[in-house]
Amino acid sequence: MLVLSRVVGELISIGDNISVRILAVNGGSVRFGVEAPQDVNVHRAEVYQRIQVKQSKHKER
Repeated sequence: MLVLSRVVGELISIGDNISVRILAVNGGSVRFGVEAPQDVNVHRAEVYQRIQVKQSKHKER
């Protein structure tokens, strides 16, 4: 795991075409934006897990 310290407005690059920009820091909360190509799905972990469960149930049918 890579751990970074960033300030508001700074970018983190992932590969050639994904960027994460720090938008705001408020106490223990951080807001960030993810810039990625349209063919790359970006989800919160809990949403991604629900999608995976639905897909696995659909494949069982």
